[in-house]
Amino acid sequence: MIRLPCPARPACPRPVATEPAPASTAPCARPQSGWLRRRLCVALASLPLALGLAPAAAQTDRVVNLYSARHYQTDEVLYTRFTQLTGIRVNRIEASEDALLERLRSEGRNSPADVFLTVDAGRLWRAEQLGLFAPLRSPVLESRIPAQLRTPDGTWFGFSTRARVIAYNRAKVRPEEVATYEDLAHPRLKGRLCVRSSGHVYNLSLMASMIERLGEAGAEQWARGVVANLARPPRGGDTDQLRGVSAGECDVAISNTYYYVRLMKSTRPEDRQLVERVALSFPNQATTGTHVNVSGGGLLRTAPHPEAARLFLEYLASDEAQAYFAAGNNEWPVVAAAVSRNPELDSLGRFRMEKTAVSALGRLQPLAQKLLDRAGWK
Repeated sequence: MIRLPCPARPACPRPVATEPAPASTAPCARPQSGWLRRRLCVALASLPLALGLAPAAAQTDRVVNLYSARHYQTDEVLYTRFTQLTGIRVNRIEASEDALLERLRSEGRNSPADVFLTVDAGRLWRAEQLGLFAPLRSPVLESRIPAQLRTPDGTWFGFSTRARVIAYNRAKVRPEEVATYEDLAHPRLKGRLCVRSSGHVYNLSLMASMIERLGEAGAEQWARGVVANLARPPRGGDTDQLRGVSAGECDVAISNTYYYVRLMKSTRPEDRQLVERVALSFPNQATTGTHVNVSGGGLLRTAPHPEAARLFLEYLASDEAQAYFAAGNNEWPVVAAAVSRNPELDSLGRFRMEKTAVSALGRLQPLAQKLLDRAGWK
């Protein structure tokens, strides 16, 4: 495995790498089928010429260095399968989004990283604003990933989706009372709402979505209504909001779907009770649809192995990888043909997604924070 160098600051997370595949698992060495095999064979065959390398030297480029803010066991299968299909080894550094962004900034043009993966369009936008991504033209990614879930120039791509929904106490709230995001600001919910901090990227993205739909003045008015309905000051994470509803601390909360699905899969009695007491509403189904966000990533501008990185990103859009990638955090695949293989997630049913381009969610976050501060949402 290649050990990636660490700058003096921040502290270096532990590097992890999948084992390289044996020679018999190279992409053209055994029968395989589908568009992915064909593309991998052609790309790998032309890699030495494309990079101006002799065949022997090209072997050093059969690696992709990944910086990932994802920490899910199912991703291990992704890396192993990619290596089996291509012979390209995956070296990775795992850490928080902030630590990885700071590391990339510190490393500059000398960074060994090829691909950056993280969660939420807001964080992907931050990386884009720092000039870390290189635009990538890929017919595979452009044809398989819906336009609203990627940037127009291929700066970054979404590979799984999550919905930000309304959780409510089944015994105290009627579904029609929380059918829209706008309902969260209705006076009937005064003193009954739990939320997390406005500064968290999940709420910033939701507010950005409200700005896109309602305009600046309308979104600020909505935020003021939410603040007026709070049962307590904002605190904790999404799971804490769900527990607050279950415990009677509040009747309504905002949460990403995957937190609820985690509790559905839990064997702890208190979590099972929570699922029985708390239901989810997918807002705005009769109008604009439910706000969604993405886990995603892109090719780094200073990538030393751009061809291997492109193949890796294209693999993440394959039907096989989509099932594993999305299952890692109880999210939905972005590719229509992919199967989620997640019974608890599937039990939530189909819903209408908001059509706002996720790339706009990052762009509007500075304004979103300004309006939330002005509205008193701490």
